[in-house]
Amino acid sequence: MFESPLQFPALVKELFQVPGIEKLSIQSGDHAPRFLMLYGSLRERSFSQLLTFEAARLLMAMGGEVKIFDPTGLPLVDSVPDTHPKVQELRQLALWAEGMVWTSPERHGAMTGLLKTQIDWIPLADGAVRPTQGKTLAVMQVCGGSQSFNAVNQMRILGRWMRMVTIPNQSSVAKAFAEFEEDGRMKPSSFYDRVVDVMEELYKFTLLTRGISEHLTDRYSERKESAEELSQRVNQHSL
Repeated sequence: MFESPLQFPALVKELFQVPGIEKLSIQSGDHAPRFLMLYGSLRERSFSQLLTFEAARLLMAMGGEVKIFDPTGLPLVDSVPDTHPKVQELRQLALWAEGMVWTSPERHGAMTGLLKTQIDWIPLADGAVRPTQGKTLAVMQVCGGSQSFNAVNQMRILGRWMRMVTIPNQSSVAKAFAEFEEDGRMKPSSFYDRVVDVMEELYKFTLLTRGISEHLTDRYSERKESAEELSQRVNQHSL
């Protein structure tokens, strides 16, 4: 027989919280929204880089502050200590950012190893806190042939694993070699229009969540743990 919903024998009542609208008001902040851009190719004419530059211009035009990480010289994960200058640069940018854009070519039906290396160097935990938790994320890919969504789908899985607020919209540019002018600027097209859509949506979601991401990602199960227990769990040695 169904019991009263006010009876919760398994619940630690003093740790239970009722979500309130007063904690969800938009925070204006004392700085422009901050965005970190990652791209996944080191080619001299890299279309993932060109798409990243185009997206960065749009975010800047909306009023955002943008930093683009140059992955040149970033070593493979675990091949060097995390004190390596490029690793430290990436991690500091990840802490600085309130939102991110990940852009990868699709290679062998997947994101590139270069982009995955950048993501893997971002720690899942810093003490008892995930540095990416509650930050917004937009994902984009460039294709050498027909349009595909393998890379963006993979990046969505990673974003969810890293507890990021991955926006619904995304961009996949087919035959990217035909979508950019010689000077590197993107040609007018439905693909370009989608990039504008994605950056607008990312900017809006970042405005909505900045300042309240800690509240949005606060979890009952983690409130039950002591800070020491939580730190031990999220900092377990990698297999």
